Amino acid sequence: MSEKTEKAPSTGIPSNTILIGQKPLMSYATAIVMQVNSGSNELSVKARGRVISKAVDVVEVVRRRFFDGKLEIKDVAIGTEQLGEEGRMRNVSTIEIRLTKKT
Repeated sequence: MSEKTEKAPSTGIPSNTILIGQKPLMSYATAIVMQVNSGSNELSVKARGRVISKAVDVVEVVRRRFFDGKLEIKDVAIGTEQLGEEGRMRNVSTIEIRLTKKT
């Protein structure tokens, strides 16, 4: 079940990946809805640090309000990244929530 993943030009981020940041929650929810409606059967929501809770909120809003049971969580992966320069390294928590569209 290998599915080709298109990468967005110049960023190296797959087109079916939504990166959560500082924008309003509904901006990310709209992006997910557009991805699913454009034919993407699987997508990934990624966040790190303080916006991890926003990523969870976005996924839940999309699942409950827009797709009402037609979108399910396939996998949740958590981890840690080290950021900063040598001598000033810090650990930042990460999350990746993989969603699939029920057929």
